[in-house]
Amino acid sequence: MWNRWWESEREQASRWKETEDIELSKEINESFKQSSQARTKLPSGIEMSVHVLTTGYWPTYPPMDVRLPHELNLYQDIFKEFYLSKYSGRRLMWQNSLGHCVLKAEFPKGKKELAVSLFQTVVLMLFNDAQTLSFQDIKDSTSIEDKELRRTLQSLACGKVRVLQKLPKGREVEDDDSFEFNEGFTAPLYRIKVNAIQMKETVEENTSTTERVFQDRQYQVDAAIVRIMKTRKVLSHTLLITELFQQLKFPIKPADLKKRIESLIDREYLERDKNNPQIYNYLA
Repeated sequence: MWNRWWESEREQASRWKETEDIELSKEINESFKQSSQARTKLPSGIEMSVHVLTTGYWPTYPPMDVRLPHELNLYQDIFKEFYLSKYSGRRLMWQNSLGHCVLKAEFPKGKKELAVSLFQTVVLMLFNDAQTLSFQDIKDSTSIEDKELRRTLQSLACGKVRVLQKLPKGREVEDDDSFEFNEGFTAPLYRIKVNAIQMKETVEENTSTTERVFQDRQYQVDAAIVRIMKTRKVLSHTLLITELFQQLKFPIKPADLKKRIESLIDREYLERDKNNPQIYNYLA
């Protein structure tokens, strides 16, 4: 009963931190809109909202590079100037893969609003200055990682909402493909969401993703181990693993649990019994 109550309290505390983080982010955005930087330096025709979230409260994501259009780069620089003047000593890390935009597009058959990702936005804005672009042209102009760029172009030219046309036609994006603005595009709705296309992960990518998720969950595993050992004082490896499987609410490998146990031994939360290395003692 005590364990369930403790778990509930921890989950509530985590949700409270996330809620507080979101509310603080809203206040920062409102403060920015009223700032002298926003009133005098922002480019016209663009509205932007920045979610400033605390590392450690949220899942981690690998940084992904992209060469932003001048207008978006300028907006980021102005916001960064404002934020660092308000919170000195902090560091902003832009998570480009999580950005999303609404673009106003003019097609010969009518105006539309396109709800798209930041990467889709960067690609589409290139066609303000060109009718046709090769895959290599787009890659050089955006600096988007190869697999991510192919996925982005697939979503824009090969999915259900084809605002670009791929030459030659086909499902896969090849190195010698070209893309052009789809002047014949039409749709019944004014605002249209262009969905991303999910790409299959390689074995290496899947392993990397799994390891990254486990990194985010390490504190939960460590807390569970310490909680069990604090209650039991002395416990065999097998029984400790069994109790951890009962308490943890996500799948995890025994080898990963063993790593966390070893880490806690190194940090002197636990020790191996001198007479039996398969038994752990809790160190108060």
